[in-house]
Amino acid sequence: MITIKSKYLGDLRTECVHLQSGNKIFTDAPTDNQGKGEAFSPTDLLAASLGTCIMTIMGIVARDNNIDITGTELDITKIMASDPRRVSEVIVEFNFPNRNYTAEEKKIIESVAGTSPVPLSVHTQMTQSIKLNWAQ
Repeated sequence: MITIKSKYLGDLRTECVHLQSGNKIFTDAPTDNQGKGEAFSPTDLLAASLGTCIMTIMGIVARDNNIDITGTELDITKIMASDPRRVSEVIVEFNFPNRNYTAEEKKIIESVAGTSPVPLSVHTQMTQSIKLNWAQ
């Protein structure tokens, strides 16, 4: 079953429709690769997918263990390499809200970092740097 329908709109832009929900996203080539940078680039989506996939799995394990991580913010940095042009590293920094998490709660959340589908699906040559900051 098709998950996403995508159409090239011209001028290095695409429109993607998530068929189950009807939600749309657009991509644009980045300014360092002949684009306008007016939307997420495909490599931006890769980086966002990595971080949000980890966050989703953390959310599942948190919910299953009655740990509230609502409001956790992610800072995602994508680092490009050339020859060949590719994403060489994605840095994902998690900033958890100040909820006085116990050592056990932190251990539960930390145990799933990097074990979700996207981190396990990308090429092993792409470095995944994950940092978890627990507010004091």
